[in-house]
Amino acid sequence: MTVKPDKRLTKLLLRFGSIDWERATAKQYELLKDERVWRAFINGYAKNGFVIFDEEALPREELLKRLGDLEPEIVREESVTVGELIESSYSWNNILGKMES
Repeated sequence: MTVKPDKRLTKLLLRFGSIDWERATAKQYELLKDERVWRAFINGYAKNGFVIFDEEALPREELLKRLGDLEPEIVREESVTVGELIESSYSWNNILGKMES
């Protein structure tokens, strides 16, 4: 699968009303098995998290329905490109090495 670096993805920052660490871990794993979800982090202790997904492939309503039992509330929405997401995933060594070359 080839993806252009300028493809837009949606990042939803979420707050959860009904959650614990066990359900958070299970739901995060379930989301990350879906190839339409690029990144997901759900913190059962802080009751917050984020999901980065391809909204063209995975409608927001479907994602929120899958999270429904955790009572999600959208706190903020952002748009990121695939290139920005990859760059933000670099380790500090890779970033420093890239700057030196």
